[in-house]
Amino acid sequence: MPLAHAVAMFRHQADACAELGSPLSAALLRRAAGDLAAGGPCAEAIAGHEDAPGPDAVALRLLGAVHALVLSGLAPDLAAHYPSVGGHFDPAAPDAPWPAFRAAVAAHLPFVREWLTRPPQTNEVGRANLLLTGLAWAQQQLAAASPLPVRLHELGSSAGLNLLADRFRCTSGSFSYGPPDSPVVLADAWQGEPPAWLPGAPPQRVTERRGCDPTPIDPRSAEGALALRSYVWADQLPRVQRLNGALALAAETPAPVERLGAAAFLRDVRTAGGALTVVWHSIMRQYVPAEEWRAAEGELARLAAASSPAAPFLHLAFEPRRVGAAHRFLLTARLGTNPQQTLAEARPHGLPARTLAPDDPALHPSA
Repeated sequence: MPLAHAVAMFRHQADACAELGSPLSAALLRRAAGDLAAGGPCAEAIAGHEDAPGPDAVALRLLGAVHALVLSGLAPDLAAHYPSVGGHFDPAAPDAPWPAFRAAVAAHLPFVREWLTRPPQTNEVGRANLLLTGLAWAQQQLAAASPLPVRLHELGSSAGLNLLADRFRCTSGSFSYGPPDSPVVLADAWQGEPPAWLPGAPPQRVTERRGCDPTPIDPRSAEGALALRSYVWADQLPRVQRLNGALALAAETPAPVERLGAAAFLRDVRTAGGALTVVWHSIMRQYVPAEEWRAAEGELARLAAASSPAAPFLHLAFEPRRVGAAHRFLLTARLGTNPQQTLAEARPHGLPARTLAPDDPALHPSA
């Protein structure tokens, strides 16, 4: 039954939030699942979305809608429990925010229902940790006298914040990479030592930034900034701070995102002499229809075939993959027509990343 499906999806997302370090989101979604089953305000809010598939992330849409109410000052009682606006959440009393959350949904049903039509778009800048890792690897492989300028193209860009990755700073223990004065600091970037090619790598010089998304967000608009902030879990302040820093950079540096699907966008991408042309994407393939992704793969194959030492092409991806019984998030790289390599793995938000042991099954194509 559709409602039973929705309840199961909410409980599954609650478990994922708990695993990814957001006890507030987990607690709210568990109570929301019960409210769905009881036919409460949350059931009324998601009416018409009860049988939506898992990738539609209806639970995250509901969380985002209510967070947007909090950020807009429309749910002051709930704001007292949201650290993102100065409130306090006690994991030892996980149900404390629930009455105010339920009341906010009931009081603002038209707002919440409209918000549920939007796909979740966090534009998680922590994933730039993997992009920078892959760029440094490719520059080492190319072994040019100096790093080639980078022409960066991103699929599923959302607001294009990760197109600004060269302006972020990564730190981990004694390791650091990127501008020291960056407002975006990807702290604790690595679990253990970073890969050998990263310490001492020269900075990247991005000379072209372009992205695509079926529903792009303008990060320089008040509405766009609100949408991005709403999807960051309210009790994860480092993510909130990284996003705020990236929004400040976006106000200074244009990174246009076209309203296009992946395949259509790639048709206009070409390699260029004296530059490293890069196509990058992170945790977006699951949202692309199979037929469109097949067309996108054809364009990626075209670019790989056009790659040369004078005009190289790099495809970088940070996407989930099943390895044995585990669901893992892996950074893969393919330079020209060379075999694809798995360079690292990370938590879904990109931090921390870790290198893989030589016998890790993820390194083998049959894994």
